Amino acid sequence: MYASLKIKEEINMDSIIFDVDGTLWDSVDPVAESWNLAIAENTDMTPDLTRDSLAWLFGKTMTEIADALFPQIPLDERMRLLTICFDYENRYLETHPGKMYDGVVDTIRELSLRYPLFIVSNCQCGYIEVMMKSSGIEPYIKDHLCFGETQLSKDQTLLQLIGKNGLKSPVYVGDTQGDADSCSRAGIPFIFAEYGLGDVPDAKVRIARFEELLKIADK
Repeated sequence: MYASLKIKEEINMDSIIFDVDGTLWDSVDPVAESWNLAIAENTDMTPDLTRDSLAWLFGKTMTEIADALFPQIPLDERMRLLTICFDYENRYLETHPGKMYDGVVDTIRELSLRYPLFIVSNCQCGYIEVMMKSSGIEPYIKDHLCFGETQLSKDQTLLQLIGKNGLKSPVYVGDTQGDADSCSRAGIPFIFAEYGLGDVPDAKVRIARFEELLKIADK
């Protein structure tokens, strides 16, 4: 069952913090649909966002996404449009949710019996809540924090959540090099979800399926 689990270093943990996109679920398609709707209804631009044009931006901060997608418009208009897109996105996902990766819900339920579970993401306010509600994992998550709340880099957002909850040995599960770099700066171990949206070639601990976290928890 766990033949693909790869561990090159020991991990001692008292808690687990999860990324969202590319780790717990894939919402790229409905997000693209919602943003195209927002662009069509609020601008003169042609709504042409696709999975390929959006997927590489997942995990980046809201400001970085705005700069990448709308460089042709002034900064204040860029951020206003991004805010509109996020509003459309949160409401659209309530009825068109992303797809949870295989085994996520059952594994989180089981892990919650052993460890306190948390979420940290570079997303906007409301996004984590929509994901938890649509998937039913809300009862198993102790706390969460996002860029929309802190306006800080992910390593600093991680440190805020860790300090607030008094965590001593947390680990972070994510799917991008940015996640790995944030963990390095925050001084916490990183587990690479290699089934997700990104790549971390030098990851010392990686899982090919979400349920492989149970094996790590058993160590």
